[in-house]
Amino acid sequence: RNRAMSLKLLLVSFLLAHFQLGTNGTFNLFRLDIPPSVAEDAQLDTFELINKYKYPAENHTVQTDDGYILGLYRITRPGAMPVLLVHGLLDSSATWVMMGPGKALGYILYDQGYDVWMGNVRGNTNSKKHVSYSTDDSKFWEFTFHEMGTQDLPSTIDYVLMNTGYSQLHYVGHSQGTVIFWILGSERPEYMDKIFMMNALAPVAFLRHCRSPIVNLLAARDASVALFLRWTGFHEFLPDNRLFKSLKRVACHDTTISNEICRNLLFIVFGFNNQQLNLTMLPVLVGHTPAGASVKQMLHYGQLRNSRRFQRFDYGIWNPLHYGSLRPPTYKLQNVRTKVALYHGQNDWLAPPKDVAYLYNQLPNVVHIYLVPDPKFNHLDLIWGIHAKDLVFDRMLEVMRS
Repeated sequence: RNRAMSLKLLLVSFLLAHFQLGTNGTFNLFRLDIPPSVAEDAQLDTFELINKYKYPAENHTVQTDDGYILGLYRITRPGAMPVLLVHGLLDSSATWVMMGPGKALGYILYDQGYDVWMGNVRGNTNSKKHVSYSTDDSKFWEFTFHEMGTQDLPSTIDYVLMNTGYSQLHYVGHSQGTVIFWILGSERPEYMDKIFMMNALAPVAFLRHCRSPIVNLLAARDASVALFLRWTGFHEFLPDNRLFKSLKRVACHDTTISNEICRNLLFIVFGFNNQQLNLTMLPVLVGHTPAGASVKQMLHYGQLRNSRRFQRFDYGIWNPLHYGSLRPPTYKLQNVRTKVALYHGQNDWLAPPKDVAYLYNQLPNVVHIYLVPDPKFNHLDLIWGIHAKDLVFDRMLEVMRS
């Protein structure tokens, strides 16, 4: 039923986009009043957003051991305790600032006295460079979230600590930002000594009860999707290119009907909650997401759903060549020794409470777990929700201070 709903919404979105293109954008009987400042924010990158709102901004780059060049942004408070924020799937560092001062977690942490660093993983809008490959090369996209945990995070953490003089930092991850942290702990356990505390928003590892139609579709059609994409030469999932941006601008037009479609396209991936999404800010959300990912990365999520295990990428009959075993190795969550706090929602389709509870029982040092009492609170509400500050961020700050 969820899969049928997603296909229907995608079809309606396409038809609306076609109608608006054909009428030269005149279908605006129910136009929403979008403030010029919001429209501008949809076009600004992380550095420009921080500057616009008069916060001290820095732009850095980090090179990984395997040659990827990652974008890293900072809201600068020299001498203060560093906190590293890592975004979720199909997202970027902009997620931590695009809702604006007083609402976005990046600004809130800075206002509370932290030195705020916002990372980006390989393949997203801010990390599409490599010392040897371009994004046109298939080898550039030969990664999943495994390499983000074993390569991107260690390089980023070392860079932040080197530039601040601290030996430890606070870590805040959302969704995939938690996945890659568990992988860091599993495969590079020495890095747990560099983390003062891990704060996990919408934590993901096991997808046993996942209700996201996109992930479930990838799981159901794992082999056929992989074969089709290999034949057609697609390596990037939902690319952040000029064509896709044009489609987003048309399909997510500033009309009530268009915004309703855009809102529901977000909801069918992560869960429904009309009450927490600020429609006025929808152009900003659409302007910055999706921010890109590799097809292999998305297939890996489908594999986790199929296997019911938190494991490395499954190469099928080629597993013995990669791992020396018929099945991919599982990640060693017992190695995540640092203090962990988990924050999750009841209506999260990607990180449902049963899967978070199972993860909680696998981690050795969870010091705090919090289920938001709002029964409709979903995956994105934990970072973009109208009441995210009151329901999540304030509590997280208390736990970080304690």
